[in-house]
Amino acid sequence: MASPRPPVRDGGSGVSRRRFLCLCAGAGLGAAGCDHTLVGRRPRAGDAVHRTDAERDAPGTPEWRITSLGPPEAIAGYADRVSVTPGEECGLYVSTTAASFRVSAFRVGWYGGALARRVWSSPPVPGRRRQAPLAVPETRTVYAGWPRTLALDTTGWPEGAYLLRLDADTGHQRYVPLIVRSVRGAGRTVLLHAPATWQAYNRWGGASLYAGTSGAYATRSLAVSFDRPYDADGAAKFRVYEWPAVVLAERLGIPLAYSTGVDVHDDPAVLDGAAAVVCLGHDEYWTPEQRAHVTRARDAGSNIAFLGANTCFRRIRLQPGPGSARRTVVCYKTAYRADPCYPARPALVTTDFRTAPAPDPESSLTGVLYEGYPVDAPYVVHSAGHWLHEGTGVRAGDAFPHLVGVEYDRVTPSAPTPGLLEVTAHSPLVCAGRPSHSDSAYYTVPSGAGVFATGTMRWVEALVAGTGELGRDHGMDARTRAFVTRTTENLLRAFAEGPAGRHRPAPRPNAGDMYAS
Repeated sequence: MASPRPPVRDGGSGVSRRRFLCLCAGAGLGAAGCDHTLVGRRPRAGDAVHRTDAERDAPGTPEWRITSLGPPEAIAGYADRVSVTPGEECGLYVSTTAASFRVSAFRVGWYGGALARRVWSSPPVPGRRRQAPLAVPETRTVYAGWPRTLALDTTGWPEGAYLLRLDADTGHQRYVPLIVRSVRGAGRTVLLHAPATWQAYNRWGGASLYAGTSGAYATRSLAVSFDRPYDADGAAKFRVYEWPAVVLAERLGIPLAYSTGVDVHDDPAVLDGAAAVVCLGHDEYWTPEQRAHVTRARDAGSNIAFLGANTCFRRIRLQPGPGSARRTVVCYKTAYRADPCYPARPALVTTDFRTAPAPDPESSLTGVLYEGYPVDAPYVVHSAGHWLHEGTGVRAGDAFPHLVGVEYDRVTPSAPTPGLLEVTAHSPLVCAGRPSHSDSAYYTVPSGAGVFATGTMRWVEALVAGTGELGRDHGMDARTRAFVTRTTENLLRAFAEGPAGRHRPAPRPNAGDMYAS
């Protein structure tokens, strides 16, 4: 599941840049079996550009936000790749009712509080309204099938997370997210973005992995395509669950690398020698290959942070789409017996990782196990003296209202759980009438790697609580923002130094006492 998306309102984010800076300062912040315009020159070998302190401190572009969505047909688009390396070409596919539009590429970062920098913009591009969505009947997979509108040359674009903003000449706008990924992550903190999860919840064209065009679960897609725009503003999942953490990491100035779960599935080289891997606020859909590669990185000494809940819950496959490889996310869920891999290849059957025919609960990696939805509860500190909480001033029992939600994880001793695990927050809650707890937990492994999981999906959102940046805060306030910000800063700084088990206090196992039967 996922938190409902925040409303996107015409007229901007509802918070001025000056107010946002003041607020941040207060916190420290098938069976899932053309038009063409080339902008710029073709890439050359050696064009890769890495983030530097100079990039972090460069002048930003405050006007990166969408100010008017307009109706869904006003303008929308998608890229033919979830990521590129600097200098690679990327195709953009756009439909609009406007006579023309422009594209601006905004790199997300701190930028002195501007929060993004425009690195490129296009000249006016002729607009055209494209055909209605197409579908693959066997899997109810919706895709756009539009011709390429233009090609983007990313030469000179620094590695990072980007929002491509489409600006129609009518004033309406939409985003297209794009990651300019790193090839090498040695010695750096790898921010691992989650486009497979973005796509799973995408209702553009009427269907997602949760509901079909009728609105019913029974008619949901069994496979979803990247060859279509994202719904809402075009980047809602990225904005809510990832963007605040990217801004914070960039502000800290730690060495960063950027990738996606889709890319790590194919090529885990970016994880080799990484100081840390950070999985962001909602990263639910993983391939077995991605999970194996992240686990191998942990066992080689890379710290792992899970800044959300419901992480690595669904097992998926990536398959070719109409245009290219790895463009379709396959997940049959409860209909797993209809998966073509069933029963011959049980480890590839697309259902929950914890369930038959090849149960492998995510807790062996995350330390916590997804338990429920929906919930809204206070986050209650347990291990106040843990190094994660240095400088926060918290005491055991301190509570932060609404920080646990809308999904949560907990330590579950009956599931595979690392032995040396310390629960740092133990938050009572009631979900669907049943009392339980949400847990934040920290453990280490023999390689020295530390692993921390927040156990709540609102952690990343809380980094901007009270600023109005995301349109709503679930009732979280500036006190919560300050606590989450400082804790996350402690986590990222420590993990950037290398295997945390070698330079931070060892976890004090306490889950057995909490969950003694």
